[in-house]
Amino acid sequence: MVSWFNKKQDDNEEPGASRSRSREDRSPNAHASAPHYEEPTERTRLIQQTNDPGYLSPDDPAVSPYNLWSVRAFRALSLLALAASFVWWTFLLVSIFVSPPLIHSRGSGFFAFAFVTLTLGQLALGLLFFVVPSKPMSICGIILAVLLLIDMGIILGVGGIRREEGWVGIGSIAWAVLISFHQVFQNQVVTWGKREEEERLTGREETRRSLREWIAVLLELIILVVMTLAAVLFTATLILRARDATLKPLGTRYSVHGDTYQVHLVCVGNRTEDSNEPTLLLEGDYGPVEHDLQPFIDDIYQYGTISRYCYWDRPGFGWSDNAPSPHSAGMSADVLSEALALADEKGPWVVVSAGVGSLYSRLFASRHLLEVSGIFLIDPLHESYLSDIGQPKRGFLLWLRGVLSPLGLDRLAGALFKGRTREDRVMGSSAYQTGKFIKAKLQENLVAVTMTSAEVQSARHIQMGKTPLVVVSSGKKMRADSEWAKKQEDLSHITDELLAWDVVHDAPHEVWTDGEGRQVLEKRLKEIVKASRKPKL
Repeated sequence: MVSWFNKKQDDNEEPGASRSRSREDRSPNAHASAPHYEEPTERTRLIQQTNDPGYLSPDDPAVSPYNLWSVRAFRALSLLALAASFVWWTFLLVSIFVSPPLIHSRGSGFFAFAFVTLTLGQLALGLLFFVVPSKPMSICGIILAVLLLIDMGIILGVGGIRREEGWVGIGSIAWAVLISFHQVFQNQVVTWGKREEEERLTGREETRRSLREWIAVLLELIILVVMTLAAVLFTATLILRARDATLKPLGTRYSVHGDTYQVHLVCVGNRTEDSNEPTLLLEGDYGPVEHDLQPFIDDIYQYGTISRYCYWDRPGFGWSDNAPSPHSAGMSADVLSEALALADEKGPWVVVSAGVGSLYSRLFASRHLLEVSGIFLIDPLHESYLSDIGQPKRGFLLWLRGVLSPLGLDRLAGALFKGRTREDRVMGSSAYQTGKFIKAKLQENLVAVTMTSAEVQSARHIQMGKTPLVVVSSGKKMRADSEWAKKQEDLSHITDELLAWDVVHDAPHEVWTDGEGRQVLEKRLKEIVKASRKPKL
């Protein structure tokens, strides 16, 4: 009975007790012990609210450096920089084929394109692995930034490179340096933010990585090592360019085409106003004229066979700058005319050319009918072969070579293992490896079957019929290609005054490298100079 009574009494007291506890809960002391609600802050608003006072799991999505505004700000800056870099990269890509106003580079433009491509790669890599920072990423980033800073110092410090790259190249390398340091700071900020959020939300820094994170770190390390090696090669190639820039030109550089670029012109021999001797005007074949035709002509000048000659570097060759794109053979002929006028050279001229250079000489002759007193062609290229020069596949390969040219693999190997000199690289056998030369050949390819072909056809119609003409052809080339033989015969009829058409039996395309070929050339040069003498009044 007592137990039952006590239990009944407890049951009866329960409501009162509840009311008593309710009153206690509403007391000021109860408020002091209850959890206090806070408005979400910048640091906590992305975290899922929970009544659990304990720490979160390290794998919880709420444990993220994105909780910090500084981390999100760096990511937003990287996205903006990526968009700006892509726009600039597109402009540089287009300028290789068609130069927009004010974006023409006197150099090839491939270095600027390479720096911006590297910048795009850095930004894309940083965004792709944004929340997976690592020490290797920081180390490679610092090395990359230092190398690019050295590159900028070389470009700014060496006058020849600074002039060739212009504001386009300088702006591109400066942007690359800025982004490199931005990536280094970004990696540090994300690392700090990740550690801080882990300590705050999980109670400790998470030092373990998942398999997925290790794969990401390995992948970004491989890509960064490739980028760093590319930057090392950029630096080595720039050092080689700085060395080449110390080689002084043999003649004078003249600003042409509205002072947008310069071409190199040399004249050898004394000029007298009352002389009726013509001046030989040389045009080289595939490469710089200093490497192929000019040494032979200089030899016969030293022997006294001729009294005076001039030669120049076409845009992109030797000491001449690259011209804006597009650039045709006719434009080159006009630029040569401008350079000769600036040098106060008036002729009369006997144009002497070899291979593809014959197209340029013929265009010059057709635009200076009264000044050109003779045409001398050495195994010349017929205009029907312009379709071979303008093949799309050839153009793509030239573009690809140009894009890879800042790495300088062939130039560095030649300098380190073959003893190639700066003369070889500027005007010799290795000149074809330079970005300027590749750009010039790409320009030649782009307009070969359109602008240049039309210009040469017009020149053939305009050419004065009474101009003395000599053609010397390679016997080896003609025997190997019957079509080439027919075209050589056709070129012997571009004027009505054919002095001679010689086929040197054992001579290669470079006829002057053969003993018999040199004798024939020297003999015919004497004859055309004599036939071209301007009569005294």
